[in-house]
Amino acid sequence: MKFERPVFGVEKTTYGSNELLMDITRKLSKIIETRWFRALGLLVLYSLLLSISLWLAYQLRFDFFVDGSASERIYQDSIAKVALWVIPLKLLVLFPFRQYSGLLSYFGTPDLFRILRATLISSAMIGLIRLQSSDILVPPRGVILIDFLLSVGALANFRMVCRVVRESITNSDGRGERSDMARVVIIGAGDEGADLAKEFLNKKGFGRIPVAFLDDDTAKHQTRIHNVPVVGHTNLLEDLKGKLLVDEAVIAMPTAPARRISEIVRKLQQLHLNFYTIPSLNQITNGQVKASQIRSVEIQDLLGRAVVSIERESISELVGFRVVMVTGAGGSIGSELCRQLAGFNPERILLVEQSEYLLFTIEQELVEKGYGGTVVPLIANILDQPRMEEIFEKFNPEIVYHAAALKHVPMMEIQPKEAVKVNFLGTVGLAKLAVRFKIEYFVMISTDKAVNPTSVMGATKRLSEMYIQALSLSGDMEIPKFMAVRFGNVLGSSGSVIPTFRRQISTGGPVKVTHPDVTRYFMTIPEAVGLVLQCATQGMGGDIFVLDMGKPIKIVDLARQMIELSGLKPHEDIEIEFVGLRPGEKLFEELQHSGENLNDTVHPKIMRFLSEPRKLTDLEEIVQSWREEIQDLERSEVKSRLKKFVPDYKPFVV
Repeated sequence: MKFERPVFGVEKTTYGSNELLMDITRKLSKIIETRWFRALGLLVLYSLLLSISLWLAYQLRFDFFVDGSASERIYQDSIAKVALWVIPLKLLVLFPFRQYSGLLSYFGTPDLFRILRATLISSAMIGLIRLQSSDILVPPRGVILIDFLLSVGALANFRMVCRVVRESITNSDGRGERSDMARVVIIGAGDEGADLAKEFLNKKGFGRIPVAFLDDDTAKHQTRIHNVPVVGHTNLLEDLKGKLLVDEAVIAMPTAPARRISEIVRKLQQLHLNFYTIPSLNQITNGQVKASQIRSVEIQDLLGRAVVSIERESISELVGFRVVMVTGAGGSIGSELCRQLAGFNPERILLVEQSEYLLFTIEQELVEKGYGGTVVPLIANILDQPRMEEIFEKFNPEIVYHAAALKHVPMMEIQPKEAVKVNFLGTVGLAKLAVRFKIEYFVMISTDKAVNPTSVMGATKRLSEMYIQALSLSGDMEIPKFMAVRFGNVLGSSGSVIPTFRRQISTGGPVKVTHPDVTRYFMTIPEAVGLVLQCATQGMGGDIFVLDMGKPIKIVDLARQMIELSGLKPHEDIEIEFVGLRPGEKLFEELQHSGENLNDTVHPKIMRFLSEPRKLTDLEEIVQSWREEIQDLERSEVKSRLKKFVPDYKPFVV
């Protein structure tokens, strides 16, 4: 039986006591978890370590005062007084080096250098004071030097011990190598492979354990990296699978030629080994991913050229602390533009998109990455002139990246009026607002299909190029810098060939290719967006920029590679079917009009094309005629007018 005793007229139950205790515990936990409490704890710990270092420095300098002279005893007696100003000085210098805001158990080379610099500065300050004074309250030069070494060692080793304890607790499972862990061979014993092995060994949560390295460099053979043997050349893969019971392979060769990667991939497919690759060097250096984040091999790994990198400093100078607008912000290109722009510290990014779902998706992604205070989601159709005018007036953008467009070639062939309205008239409306509100840069996303176009989509983009070029070179000094960027096929974008092939392979085929000889230029989404950002830093007005995308690639070759990457064989497991060119398509794309002059840029992989612009008055007449009559025209009449306005256009007749 439980008895409850009244206290001052109030019954104090066991339940009430536990509730009070839990409440106190919760409040204490919140206090302990606060940043200032953690900083206070670090202050106390660092004070103790630095005090011990100073005391030990005196002992070492005077040989622990064995048979010490009277002067040495004076120094011994003054240690406490010296510590009263030396320790606070050191603690103060540690503050700007962020030594009170980090987590103790996360310690690496950057933290070591911060500790080293902070301690060096504080010791130098004490040394300068010593040069000005020989007072007993200032440490001798020998003590200052020894104390510097001991302080660095004490702080760094303390942090390292905390890290070792954390990793041992986090990774300990009491069984060593778990039976459910995949046994991995790492192909490539360079820095990337070594980092990957270290991650696998330290973080058992990856579920992988490295058992061997393979590398083409014979100088590395029969050595060990993190105690994992480099057993030999990649031709030993078959032997390793049987001898070491290898489950998976990771290709850690981000800078290897595409042909070499392709050879290794074919070998792994023959052995029926699951395989992955670490991210490309461009992704790692841009900070998008870490070397330890492996992924499935993607088709862009086999395109036969290095990924084009961008010069980030000039982009940061252009975009930083400015209001930037992106139209079509929810699309493949627009959303990647927003992601990359956010990293250049703009004052604000205006996400203009007519699809509520796509806008919500990119907004939430950026908010989760910490850019909630930067992005402004704006539902708007670029053809809605009053709405767009409201946005320009309210937010006053300084740079516009115009990515909104209708881009699917066969679909626009049967709905040409919509292509004219969105791709051309929509661009004209935005360009006029850009002039009216005095923005600085206007970058339009164009396409290689605008060169000698055979499609409505290409012809409308070419007409837009002509308009902004004429507007830019009209002679008005207050005109923004208008420019266009021509893309090739963008891997992974909506409606591109890669997602289509993936879907067809996943359903058992056939993979449908239009023609055995059809070729296209290819670029990745990050490359395409990097090109847009880079070009804006170089545009003088009226420019058309194109990325050097290497040689065009046969679509049928991509189809074969994608089937092989899925672990299947072309024409055995998955058929390749040729279905003929679709409306508006051509066998090959071009990058330059006959009347355009090629000019170099400061970036070796970016080309600038300039040409004699059309008269702006002529183009304004075209705009007016489209606006007045577009809705009443038949499909064939729209194409006939496009042919009249864009002489290079060769329409596909349905």
